[in-house]
Amino acid sequence: MSIANSIRAQIPPIHPEGYPFIGGFALATIILFWIWAPLGWLGLVLTIWCALFFRDPVRVTPLREGLVVAPADGRVSMVMPVVPPPELGLGDRPLPRISIFMSVFNCHVNRSPVAGRIERIAYRPGKFVNAELDKASEDNERNSLVIATPEGRIGVIQIAGLVARRIVSFVREGQTVNAGERFGLIRFGSRLDVFLPEGARPLVAVGQTAVAGETVLADFRAGDGGRSYQAT
Repeated sequence: MSIANSIRAQIPPIHPEGYPFIGGFALATIILFWIWAPLGWLGLVLTIWCALFFRDPVRVTPLREGLVVAPADGRVSMVMPVVPPPELGLGDRPLPRISIFMSVFNCHVNRSPVAGRIERIAYRPGKFVNAELDKASEDNERNSLVIATPEGRIGVIQIAGLVARRIVSFVREGQTVNAGERFGLIRFGSRLDVFLPEGARPLVAVGQTAVAGETVLADFRAGDGGRSYQAT
């Protein structure tokens, strides 16, 4: 393998959703260089950051029924029982909820935590308070999915944050998804909540780093045998 090919193999691809933003940053950088070189260098740094924000690396997802994997890169910010939002239709009793906060430096492509059928998609407009705050689950703009699986229904909520202003979804109701499959993204910082069925036990702790499509959040069949894996 040549050095050029080796370097290229280490650079993750960019999701198409990012092309207009990267192009805008690049154009602004050219203009800033024309106005004043130091501003141009600042624009170049921001352009590189924008490209990294929209990176879409290959992930190796463990495959076995009963596994719930992280839907987002970021830090596990909350693990607690919470009554799910009414639009999910998951009842009015507290369910285990795992929240993953994504900073502006994380990859923001979101992946399905389980294999199953998308039973419901519900979008709700709202505010843009800090996504790390618990009240963001109720007040902020959000897009909610309910995925039906043999182990029960899993709720996944994309929550806009203080900087995020656009939730993007790639899926539709009735569609079948695989664990680790891309289902959406949120532009520029936000949070994802995962609601597990009643009685499920989370396997992650607050402060832990999650990797979308790879980190196992819960295992409904902990006594089963080994897992297989698939790059996604």
